[in-house]
Amino acid sequence: MSTSSGAVERFDDKARETFERAGKTTVYRGELLRHPVYTRVLHWTVALFFFLALFTGFGIYLPWLFRWFTPFFGGGQLSRIMHPYFGVAFVFFFGLQALNWLRPMIWTAADSRWMRNIKKVVNGEEKMDPPDTGFFNAGQKLQFWEIVGGCIAYLVTGIILWAGAATFGRIAVAISYVVHDISAVVMLGGIFIHIYLSTIGEPGTFDAMIRGAVSEAWAWTFHPAWYKQVTGRDPQQAYEEARRQSVKGNP
Repeated sequence: MSTSSGAVERFDDKARETFERAGKTTVYRGELLRHPVYTRVLHWTVALFFFLALFTGFGIYLPWLFRWFTPFFGGGQLSRIMHPYFGVAFVFFFGLQALNWLRPMIWTAADSRWMRNIKKVVNGEEKMDPPDTGFFNAGQKLQFWEIVGGCIAYLVTGIILWAGAATFGRIAVAISYVVHDISAVVMLGGIFIHIYLSTIGEPGTFDAMIRGAVSEAWAWTFHPAWYKQVTGRDPQQAYEEARRQSVKGNP
């Protein structure tokens, strides 16, 4: 383990301990711990600053369509002033989340197999995700790395736009406007997919970021390899047992 990665893990461990003392995660029988307090706080803080940056950005770049956003932030001029600060806060807190999730977000051979099977997963043809799906699936990892790329694009183009043409020149500013806006549209599309999957697409996922716990059925359905890792039980066998019990309970 390198010195830098060890330092990151020590920082994450310390942050988790601190937030666990301040917050609370209750795991009931038949549930598994999914996200500790620290992860949940980071997630919702990132979401807050993303939407604050998004709404102030809409008012700046498309005032003819979204000018009704700006009064919530004190008017157009104040929205323009606040937007880069919201953006910096979003990038900063997502950076902490990226450090928190860096190891489980590393791409593996299992993720490539998940992508090859994505049509069946999306169409619901399989009752369970592929058996080697770990803590995060390939779709979640793709979105994570898309946000990482988007944050880099925001930071670079945002600095250029903030400093202006006097510092970086008109061509750099013009290009930055385009890249900044495209990054925002791409990320917003990913966020819509994320909201759908965490509510309707995969019921129970939203609870993981509210309470920090998920049902064992959710775990063996969507993340069977993670279920096996934390329980030591076979996810397919657990599914079959639950199905048999359900049949017995509903003659």
